Amino acid sequence: MSLSNKPSVEQIKRLPKALLHDHLDGGLRPQTIIDIAEKIGYKKLPTHDPIELGKWFEESCNSGSLVRYLETFSHTIAVMQTQESIIQVARECAIDLANDGVVYAEVRGAPELFTEQGLSIDQVVEATTEGFKQGMAEAAKAGKIIRVESLLCGMRQAGRSQEAAEAVVKYRDNGVVGFDIAGPEDGFPPTKQLETFEYLRRENAHFTIHAGEAYGLPSIWEAIQICGAERLGHGVRIIDDIDFSGATPKLGRLSSYVRDRRIPLELCPTSNLQTGAAKTYKEHPIGVLAKLRFRITLNTDNRLMSNTSMSHEMAQCVEAFDWKFVDLQRVTVNALKSSFIPFEERLEIIEKVVKPAYLAIAAE
Repeated sequence: MSLSNKPSVEQIKRLPKALLHDHLDGGLRPQTIIDIAEKIGYKKLPTHDPIELGKWFEESCNSGSLVRYLETFSHTIAVMQTQESIIQVARECAIDLANDGVVYAEVRGAPELFTEQGLSIDQVVEATTEGFKQGMAEAAKAGKIIRVESLLCGMRQAGRSQEAAEAVVKYRDNGVVGFDIAGPEDGFPPTKQLETFEYLRRENAHFTIHAGEAYGLPSIWEAIQICGAERLGHGVRIIDDIDFSGATPKLGRLSSYVRDRRIPLELCPTSNLQTGAAKTYKEHPIGVLAKLRFRITLNTDNRLMSNTSMSHEMAQCVEAFDWKFVDLQRVTVNALKSSFIPFEERLEIIEKVVKPAYLAIAAE
């Protein structure tokens, strides 16, 4: 077999993966939510059965109701208000990703969300890093090597982005590799945080921006051309700047710029189906954007809310777009090339971990 063959679901599970867009508060184990809730006396969970709770999260996010979607995060955030619980969630996140074949992950969270009961931003960041360290060590004991780094988010609507940005600079040599803004795009354009992005650029710090998930091209344009985003969180609406009416697709000025500059798109197909960016996986723009050779990466977004994993996302792309080993390797290498770790460290994972494993598994 070669990289031009189609992988089986079992082979996909074993392939090394790289993940750039995954929210810590969107990836908890249902049992962990129940356990912490019982420990702290949190009474608002819809059920205390882990299987039913997992279903409730997914169904709430599939409902089309923004109120129900946001309610899901109120529960995960409520059980992440102590250092002990944050360490547990981060540790289990690293282990779960390693068990799915992920070898490199940047996991994001907004520290301000976990300060409701008195934790400081620094305490949240340090607990998260400690949890990832514990999870990486535990995975290594089981023979699974993973590297997990943090991205710190500011919430667009809250006005505390500068605090998170300063924490990125403070902890950039200790487990934090970059910054992001999250939350609603509509009414909260990236330029409202321009001073924060200018601060990060002065400090030579990396950042991505959630843009083009729901709001469209103006959000993408601002993120790149005004704020200086290195990557686009989602960016799926770049498809709106491509004309498919002729014999061949014609890129507009913005989509051409994004492709020419190799600006990475952190695409999250299953999540986009829930938020209405596409109706079916087959209709998701990732297929055509891959063919047009944008620098696409494949991501999970919120593993709990979307009931997904990197293996699931890869299997869906294989089924919907007839992707082969070579296509899965390309999005994995794209993610590592686009990561916020030093260049030589990216290359080491690509050349020593990803490419040899793909060749070996494809040759079976």
